[in-house]
Amino acid sequence: MKVALLGTGLMGYPMAEKLLECGFPAIVYNRTRAKAEPLRKKGAEIAATPGAAVNSADIIILMLTDYPAIRQTLFPSGAELDLQNRTVIHMGTILPEESRELQRSVRRSGGDYLEAPVLGSIPNVRERRLIVMVGARQEQFESHEKLFRCFGSEIYWVGEVGKAAAAKLALNQLIVSLTSAFSLALGMVQAHDIDVDVFMAILRHSAFYAPTFDKKLPRMRERSFGNPNFPVKHLLKDVDLIHAAAQSAGLNSAVLEAQRQILLAAIDMGFAEDDYSALFNAVCPLK
Repeated sequence: MKVALLGTGLMGYPMAEKLLECGFPAIVYNRTRAKAEPLRKKGAEIAATPGAAVNSADIIILMLTDYPAIRQTLFPSGAELDLQNRTVIHMGTILPEESRELQRSVRRSGGDYLEAPVLGSIPNVRERRLIVMVGARQEQFESHEKLFRCFGSEIYWVGEVGKAAAAKLALNQLIVSLTSAFSLALGMVQAHDIDVDVFMAILRHSAFYAPTFDKKLPRMRERSFGNPNFPVKHLLKDVDLIHAAAQSAGLNSAVLEAQRQILLAAIDMGFAEDDYSALFNAVCPLK
């Protein structure tokens, strides 16, 4: 069973490495080919076009930026790829309805489709500790579980296509909420000259603690946001998706607008490509 992985960005590249380590023959495609080339030395084939990757594979994993990029790659105008008897697995972050529309399009092209968005960052990929949420029929979930275990041991069948996409958005909402809230709390502590270590000791023993606080604390204290695990610009993209999904569900998502403004401020400060912990600089700018 040969796997094509389309999109070797921050997450796609180490995911391709894990496929190879698990013994799956893999062919990879990236719009900027130079970013995929190092995978050749690790045993991957490098495809010059999406079509070349798809035509050589039984399973196609999508780790592309967003829904428009997926449509442009799989269904280019006037030249749809041959998906007959192939399975497409989307593992990024898109709207539930976008995922369902992909399912319909893939089926019209003679293929099969499921979604399996992942929760975690680059270190989690390398340690095979991603959390994989699967939207599919149960038999699809069971037949692809071995593949998903290349990326992590926590694999959850959420339900039909669209439900895993919604769960991923709900979890990413917590990323921006917790990070912005912790940034404000840390800023208040520093503004009042309270020992940060004492504050953290109190926080860790409270009901409000989340492990992400300790993971992001060193970056925030040092104001060092390079080598991102998840860039600010991608979190902003996800916040817009979360807002659209919340509106579609009839939810009050007013809190997202404040978080969106913080993300935009971080981008205006030059942190678009940096780790999302750079929200701290937008909440607590240097004086």
